[in-house]
Amino acid sequence: MIDAASYFAAKLAYETDASDVYAAQRAGQDVVLLDVRSDAAWRQGRISGALHMPYREIPARAPRELAGVTEVIVYCWGPGCNAGTKAAASLAGLGIAVREMIGGYEYWVREGQPTENDQGPLPRTFDPQAMVVRSLASEAH
Repeated sequence: MIDAASYFAAKLAYETDASDVYAAQRAGQDVVLLDVRSDAAWRQGRISGALHMPYREIPARAPRELAGVTEVIVYCWGPGCNAGTKAAASLAGLGIAVREMIGGYEYWVREGQPTENDQGPLPRTFDPQAMVVRSLASEAH
């Protein structure tokens, strides 16, 4: 059995959240986001700049398509979906450094971060139940 400090340190090493991912993107960090949901979910909406690889396709596609990537951050629908965990386990088994974005696409959208579909950018809305709402104008400062 591990102690609480070790457990939480390990958890933070393998998980991240929408706010931290967005902050990393804005800071210019090389963040590779991988949407592991179905084709239909991808078409409906996705995180701007994400790559798409349904989790069931990872064993066949990841070694070729993610070769040389330093780290991958996977996401699925939200807290009620474990496809992100399945994808992370599969990628880790292939020797690819990976973290799971907890909250998934749902919390990314609820926090008003950039999304898009095949027609282009989607409207940004901010859910006060998931975050402190501030104006986009103040975000630019």
